[in-house]
Amino acid sequence: VQLQASGGGLVQPGGSLRLSCAASGNIFGFDRMGWYRQVLGKQRELVATVGYGGSANYTDSVKGRFAISRDYTKNTMYLHMNGLKPEDTAVYYCNAYLFEVATGREYNYWGQGTQVTVSS
Repeated sequence: VQLQASGGGLVQPGGSLRLSCAASGNIFGFDRMGWYRQVLGKQRELVATVGYGGSANYTDSVKGRFAISRDYTKNTMYLHMNGLKPEDTAVYYCNAYLFEVATGREYNYWGQGTQVTVSS
């Protein structure tokens, strides 16, 4: 499975963006999908995840501002970002995780990243 992230760009503080993560195959089987972000020189951090049933979790700094979702009909995951702040500036990566019960193997797939810059 290949993931293609898009939707990043330059936005003013307080603005909004919607990131998309399109999968080359069916996303129905993924146990969890999520968005991570990384600033140059720092570790990649978890932003939000969405489980198979739609349950979502967010890092504290984005709660109430970001919303994650997955659309099975389009094999796409989204991150709606509102109230953007300069500290949200980073490269955003999408991720898909699968645990194969029969073999005990874990699979992690990553998109190529999309730059989000929040600046006036």
